Amino acid sequence: MRIIGGEFRRKILFSPSEKSPTRPIPDLAKEALFNLLRGHVEGQDCYDGFAGSGSIGLEALSRGANRCVFIERDRVVHKLIAKNIELLGVEDRAELVRADALGPGALSRCPKPVHLIFFDPPYPLMINPETYPRVMNQFSRLIKNLDDTGYAVIRTPWPFKQIVGTEEEEDGTMKSIYEYPDMKVAGALGPETHDYGTTAMHLYMRDTGEPDEAHEEGETNDG
Repeated sequence: MRIIGGEFRRKILFSPSEKSPTRPIPDLAKEALFNLLRGHVEGQDCYDGFAGSGSIGLEALSRGANRCVFIERDRVVHKLIAKNIELLGVEDRAELVRADALGPGALSRCPKPVHLIFFDPPYPLMINPETYPRVMNQFSRLIKNLDDTGYAVIRTPWPFKQIVGTEEEEDGTMKSIYEYPDMKVAGALGPETHDYGTTAMHLYMRDTGEPDEAHEEGETNDG
């Protein structure tokens, strides 16, 4: 796992163990994401929820972000982010918070206004119809903190579908029933979806009531 661009380009970061539930973002997807966000990073405040190893937020700092708030609940992974922050020497621009990314404490630590929000929930929370609404409700609350031209990004598996039940086939075997969840967020424009193999990034802007020239709501692009 490494920094791809900016001041710390090619710097190797400390990675979670193979037993960790944390899924670092693939380099291809991370590079593509920051290409999409070109011109929206330097000098900006960022928020990295479900930060994991800190790879996304640290990439933003390497590319000139003013500061980044990292939210991570897991004790071991939280220490890993701290090591990576120290490795890059960005302690003065990084705020590391040990908290549940879906809780009110994490929400209160989001900069106001903020220009970039990165939200990378564990896949089990996203594919479970019972926990998915809680994730998206918190994401919606965060989006309210965006400035007029900022972006919020949420990562999902791809294709993104949820098991909502099972049915029995004629031969007696059970077949899963899938649905594709609605990803529209109240008060937001989007999503603009970009998929990269087995992962996808969905971009949103806060709905200010003004036309958005750069990104059209609901647009999908292949990675």
